[in-house]
Amino acid sequence: MLCSTPAALLLFFATQFLGAFNDNLFKNALIVLLTFQAVNWTTLAPEVLTNLAAGIFILPFFLFSATAGQLADKYDKAKLARLVKLLEIVIMGVALLGFSTHNLAVLLSALFLLGLHSTLFGPVKYAILPQHLREDELVGGNALVEAGTFVAILIGTLAGGLLAGTAGHPGWVAIAGMVLAVLGYLCSRGIPAAPAPVPELVVSLNPFSETWRNIGFARQNRTVFLSILGISWFWLYGALFLAQFPPYAKNVLGGNETSVTLLLAVFTIGIGFGSLLCERLSAGHVEIGLVPFGSIGLTLFGIDLAFASPTPLPVVTPLPLASLLALHHIWRVLFDLFALGLFGGFFIVPLYALIQLRSAPAQRARIIAANNILNALFMVCGALAAAGLLGDGLSIPALFGVAALCNAVVAVYIYSLVPEFMLRFIAWLLVHSVYRLRQHGLENIPEEGAAVLVCNHVSFVDPIVIAAASRRPIRFVMDYRIYRTPIINFVFRHMSAIPIAPARDDAAMMEAAFEEVARALAAGELVAIFPEGRITDSGELYPFRPGVQRIVGRTPVPVIPMALQGLWGSFFSRKDGPAMSKPLRRGLFSKIALVVGAAVAPEAATPERLQEVVAGLRGEWR
Repeated sequence: MLCSTPAALLLFFATQFLGAFNDNLFKNALIVLLTFQAVNWTTLAPEVLTNLAAGIFILPFFLFSATAGQLADKYDKAKLARLVKLLEIVIMGVALLGFSTHNLAVLLSALFLLGLHSTLFGPVKYAILPQHLREDELVGGNALVEAGTFVAILIGTLAGGLLAGTAGHPGWVAIAGMVLAVLGYLCSRGIPAAPAPVPELVVSLNPFSETWRNIGFARQNRTVFLSILGISWFWLYGALFLAQFPPYAKNVLGGNETSVTLLLAVFTIGIGFGSLLCERLSAGHVEIGLVPFGSIGLTLFGIDLAFASPTPLPVVTPLPLASLLALHHIWRVLFDLFALGLFGGFFIVPLYALIQLRSAPAQRARIIAANNILNALFMVCGALAAAGLLGDGLSIPALFGVAALCNAVVAVYIYSLVPEFMLRFIAWLLVHSVYRLRQHGLENIPEEGAAVLVCNHVSFVDPIVIAAASRRPIRFVMDYRIYRTPIINFVFRHMSAIPIAPARDDAAMMEAAFEEVARALAAGELVAIFPEGRITDSGELYPFRPGVQRIVGRTPVPVIPMALQGLWGSFFSRKDGPAMSKPLRRGLFSKIALVVGAAVAPEAATPERLQEVVAGLRGEWR
C-alpha cells in the first residue's frame, strides 16, 4: 500500500476524492443555475450556456496538460498535490466573489480555473501510484482511484444540483466548495514524499510543442500508446452515454428530473463496483486479460440497451420515479446501464495500471498528461459526432447501438495490433472457467531480466496456464508438432512461441530455435522450455533432455524450475487416449496448480538435477 501504511493510502484517496467531488459540485450547480435561471444572469440561451460551460471546463486539458506532465516529472508529486489544493481554495474564493457580485464572467473564470486544477492534478494522481505501490498492489490502487472518482462525480453532481435548486443564495455553492477544498488540502498534507524522477528537466510553456513531445513519449512503447487510445475511447464512449441521459430519461423513458439521477447513479455504481471487482479478479497483478472481457461487455450491453429502450411516446406529464419503476422494461434498462459501468471498470482499470507499469519512470507523468489530452480530444469528437447523428434524425437508442458497434470495431482493431490483450484474455478465461488455478512461489520468477523456465509437460494448454500465472510475457520453446496444432496454433503464434524439432526431423529448425532463444535471452526476456520434449502419455516425467544445458552454456542465466499439478486426466491431456477427444472429462472448475521453485545456477542446471527438482515440486499430485 501507499508508503506501506493504510493511513497514507487513505489520505491520498481522500485528496483525489474531494477534488473530483468539488469539481462536479461547482460545475453541475453552475449548469443548473444557467439552465433554470438564465434570464437572471445573461441574455444567452440556456442551451448555449451549458455547452459553453462544458467547453470552458475542458479547455485547460488541451492547454495545460503538457505543462502539468512536465511539472509532475520535475518536482515532488506530494508537494505539487498540496500546491494544487491551495489553488483550489483560491478558486473557490473567486467563485464566491462571482456569486456575491452576480458576475457570470467571474463564475466562468472560476470554472476554467477548476478545469486547470483537474489538469494539474491528473498526472500527479496517476504517476504517484507506481512510486509507492508494488506491482501486485497497482491494480488495487487504480481500482480505488477509479471507483472513488466516479462515486465523487455522482455525489458531486447530485449535491451541486441540490444546492443550486434549494439554497437561498447561490453563494452557498462556493462556501461548500471552499470547505471541500480546505479538507482536500489538509488531507494532502499526509501524502508521503514522491521524489521527482527528472529534477533537472527544463519546463517548456509552449503547449503545442510539448503536447506533441508528450505524445511522442507515449508512442515509444506501442502497448502503452494503444492502451492510452483504449482509455480515450472509453471516455468517448462513456461520455456519449452520459450526455444523453437527460433527453433519454425525458423523451424515451418518459420520466422526470429524478429519473436522470437514477440513470446516472446506476451507471456510476456499476463503474465503481466493476473497478473494485477488477482488483479481485486480477489476482494480485496487472491482468490485461480483463480488457477484452470489458470490451465485450461494453458492446453487448450497449446493443441490448438499444433494444431494451421503449418506443418513445408523447408524454403529457412526466412519470414520477415510483411510477417509472413500476414499468417492467425499465429494469432491463437499469440492468444494462449497471452492466455497462461494470464492464467499463474491467476495461479501464488494467489499462491505467499497464500505462503506469510500462511507462519509463522519467517520462511517466508526461505520458499520463498525453493520456489526459487525448481523453479530452476523444470526448469532444464523440460529442460532435453524437450531435451530428442526432441532428440527422437518429434516435437516442439507435445512437447507443451505433456506439456499441463502433466499440466492437475499435476493440478488434486494437487487439489485432497488440495480440497480447487477447492472449491474456484467453489464458485468463481458461484458468477461471475450465480450471481453478492455485499458484505457489511465483515470487521466484524474476520481475526483470532474462531467465529460463523449465516445467513438466502434461497437456496441450500448459503454456497458456503458465502464461496466465506469470506477470511477465514468456517465450515458449515447444515441439513443432504441438506448435502446429489446429486452433491453438493461433495462440502459440501470437505468444511468439519458438517451434523446435529434433535434429533427425529438421536440423535447420532446431538450430534456428536455439538462435532465437539466445536472442530472446540477450534481450532480457523469459524463455520457457519443456525439457521432456513431449507431452506425457503416462502421467510420469520422461527423462529431461540436454537442451537447457546448451542454452545456458551459451547464455548463462538463472534456471527457474516449475511444476504443473492436476492437469493429468484433463481434456487437454493424453490420459486414456488422444487429447481433446473426451469433452468435459473432469468437468468445469477442476483444481490445478503451478509450483515455482528457487532459481538453479546455470552451471548446476544438468538434466538430472532439473528433473529431480521438478519432480519434487510436483509431488504425488499429477
